[in-house]
Amino acid sequence: MEWIGLVVLILAFIIATIIIGKYLYNIIFNKKSFIDPVMDKVDSFIYKLAGIKNDEMNWKGYIKALLITNGVMIAIGFLLLVGQQLIAGTNEGRLDMNFHTALNTAVSFMTNTNLQDYTGELNLTNISQMIVITVFMFTSAATGFAISGAFIRGITGRGIGNYYRDLIRIITRLLIPVSIIASVILISQGVPQTLSSTKIVQTLEGNTQTIAYGPVASLESIKHLGTNGGGFFGANSAHPFENPTPLTNVLEMFLMMLTPGAYIYVFGKAIKNKKAARMIFLVALFLFVIVIPVIYFAELKGNPIFNSLGITNSIGNMEGKEVRNGIFGSSLFSTVTTAFTTGSVNNMHDSLTPIGGAVTLWNMMLNCVFGGKGVGFINLILYVIVGVFICGLMIGRTPEFLRKKIEPKEMKLIACIILIHPISILVPTAISALFNQGSLDGFHGFTQMLYQFTTSAANNGSGFEGLKDTTAFWNISTSVVMIIGRYVSMILMLALASSLGSKKPISESAVSFKIDSVLFSGILLGTILIIGALTFMPVLVLGPLSEFLTM
Repeated sequence: MEWIGLVVLILAFIIATIIIGKYLYNIIFNKKSFIDPVMDKVDSFIYKLAGIKNDEMNWKGYIKALLITNGVMIAIGFLLLVGQQLIAGTNEGRLDMNFHTALNTAVSFMTNTNLQDYTGELNLTNISQMIVITVFMFTSAATGFAISGAFIRGITGRGIGNYYRDLIRIITRLLIPVSIIASVILISQGVPQTLSSTKIVQTLEGNTQTIAYGPVASLESIKHLGTNGGGFFGANSAHPFENPTPLTNVLEMFLMMLTPGAYIYVFGKAIKNKKAARMIFLVALFLFVIVIPVIYFAELKGNPIFNSLGITNSIGNMEGKEVRNGIFGSSLFSTVTTAFTTGSVNNMHDSLTPIGGAVTLWNMMLNCVFGGKGVGFINLILYVIVGVFICGLMIGRTPEFLRKKIEPKEMKLIACIILIHPISILVPTAISALFNQGSLDGFHGFTQMLYQFTTSAANNGSGFEGLKDTTAFWNISTSVVMIIGRYVSMILMLALASSLGSKKPISESAVSFKIDSVLFSGILLGTILIIGALTFMPVLVLGPLSEFLTM
């Protein structure tokens, strides 16, 4: 029955990809849409109020606007977090957030990472949850979607666009409407949505207990739709107020999957080659589906140490998992949240078996298994270009992509983009191990450090929470990694799009290399797996795979 549910979820994902893809295409390319009569007036009012003109930006101007907007919001978020006691009018010690935690939180939520080195229900007020956390989720998600739209326009030679207009159109026409619908469904399932912060209840023993709650549903909807991941509560989607029923569990996974695949459809429509988009989509879908049974059967087999002690372990590795979600629901959620780089969790990833933990790491290390915020789509296209380049070398002719010659400049940019990700993971992991900043108590301790920088570089946000990551070292180092993983990649991606878009198309010939064939799909899959394995397999051997072999 569970596997049937998975098939239904994947079919719903494919159908939604087509529907949302068509809608996204209209937003990105300013085409007419059914929502225009209402939203044109809303957007025009915002443009007028903010003084936004319909000026075409070059890639440098687009990036400048993006960095300034994000930078200002990071500064505002930091100030609001360190000063939340003054805003709330209280001197409660739990709200006294130190500078490095406030910095990490502001950077984390603005880069769409949502790495949480605090406990939401304890260390934040409802005002902070709404103004900093929820608002940043909208803006950071829209930023990722905007850069992806600009990338598609750029490589197809249709200009880069205007960042401010892209940002607003994504928020008003996609994120807010879908979030409202999702919030209503979540509220109907028992997710709280209130401005109250606590409720005092009487327990069965006759004592009283203070339960924290607040505007949870609104945060949960954009958290998953925007592939953000940060939770209202420290337990994230394992908390019954965030994820109370089987329906909400499926809905949250579906929301994570809703938009990343849609950009592949937009790309296919933009280049007028939907078959190529289908081939790329199927490669990403294969990479996603193939690891689900790996993590599921690893968790179902249970903890080998328990088995060796003769302890009955028939239900599998339930450590760190909610009984209501079970092995399958937890394994699938972990796969979705790392493949679509969301970071929301409904179980403790630190309690996964070594193979289960390796799957979550592998998804984030590839960072193109659909990915989130549209950036995963761009990484997929980069691998497509690399595959075309390799094929060109093999047959001894100048490689071309979308009838544009791929020359040394483009390959240097692509190489830099691909290398930024492993460098941002491996170098800081080595430094933290060298200076003993984590737990080096065996292979699992090394995996905890590796996971922390992997989730930061991939802008995912989930964590191996056995790591004591609330220190200045971890807060500052992961902030640097999050900024590099987010913004340096964006700068180079848009530079690449501008370079390709400015080239004159060459005439298509009978020997032009096709990217819409089954053969090229195999080449693309092989390119991703070979580069991923060569880059990350050694460090995976040092961590989860060695832990597995020694258990």
